[in-house]
Amino acid sequence: MPAIAVLGALFVIGFEQLIESRYGPLGIVGMLLLSIGIKAKDPTCSSLGAVVLAVLLAGPALA
Repeated sequence: MPAIAVLGALFVIGFEQLIESRYGPLGIVGMLLLSIGIKAKDPTCSSLGAVVLAVLLAGPALA
């Protein structure tokens, strides 16, 4: 059980580092909003985080 928790934590930390290195601080804000919304079961917060990440992933094609 502890090994699964450690592997899960390593995956999350690695994914957050990837988002930060690729999309900057706004990517971390979107990831943070999404994860807080999921943990708190707050659909507004998780939706806002998902929208921020979607806009970042879409890139300049929408602009």
